[in-house]
Amino acid sequence: MKVAIFGQYYQNDTRPIIRDIFVFFNANNVEMIIEEDFLKILYENEIVKKEYKTFNSYKCLDSSFDILVSIGGDGTILRAATYIRDSGVPIIGINAGRLGFLAKVQKENIEIFLQLVLEKKYTISKRTLLSLSCSPDNDQINELNFAMNEVTVSRKDTTSMITIETYLNDEYLNSYWADGLIISTPTGPTGYSLSCGGPILTPAVKGLVITPIAPHNLNARPLVIPDDTIIKLKVSGREDQYLVSLDSRIATLDNNSILTIKKTPFQINMVEITEESFFKTLRSKLLWGEDKRN
Repeated sequence: MKVAIFGQYYQNDTRPIIRDIFVFFNANNVEMIIEEDFLKILYENEIVKKEYKTFNSYKCLDSSFDILVSIGGDGTILRAATYIRDSGVPIIGINAGRLGFLAKVQKENIEIFLQLVLEKKYTISKRTLLSLSCSPDNDQINELNFAMNEVTVSRKDTTSMITIETYLNDEYLNSYWADGLIISTPTGPTGYSLSCGGPILTPAVKGLVITPIAPHNLNARPLVIPDDTIIKLKVSGREDQYLVSLDSRIATLDNNSILTIKKTPFQINMVEITEESFFKTLRSKLLWGEDKRN
């Protein structure tokens, strides 16, 4: 078995998690290829000592890899997706963060779930992504022009609201007067969109969510639309520029640029373990607390 290992950062409480993963894979003769910067951190902190092969680009990951293991929180998985792209390599998230809607495997269950991965006793949850293009072209939106959670436009260097003209399949929808607008995939509504009053979607729903951020026009409500809809946005405001973010990657755009947002032709494969389902995560972390069934 051949696995890629990716981690975004190092904290003291992740040391046992990392060691458990490496001990398990080494004991089972699994070939590990480590993201270059992450491996440097592990060497610096003397968590691992033996030499490993590394990767530093999406071009290094191909169909020869069985899986990518992401160590961290949900944000780490979003960054891992930039290495996966359209390769089809499945991602499993080991939760070293806080909430963990994507990084579901908890530290106390690492060995159990990695054994299931080794035996390929898991299912795949296919996650929709959004692509973003800009007219005129913007150098900050290059080949990393996709998002797994959401694309967000928001105000920059001002406390004044912005106006976001919104078109669906070239039909005018609304001009949102707000702090910004979130376009989220079914993966994204448990994040920023949720905190702005948006609905929760299950990952299999073939839809997108449009959620205004602190709208002045109080009748503006979150809207669920089919995922094959092409969304166009035109932003204006008192300042000459505004911000657009793709998950955690941020670019500055000029007013009156035209943004086109649509579903990408590829999806991200997330590993699903039966014991750590979406609904279990929803119950325990967000909505109703611990399972109260007898």
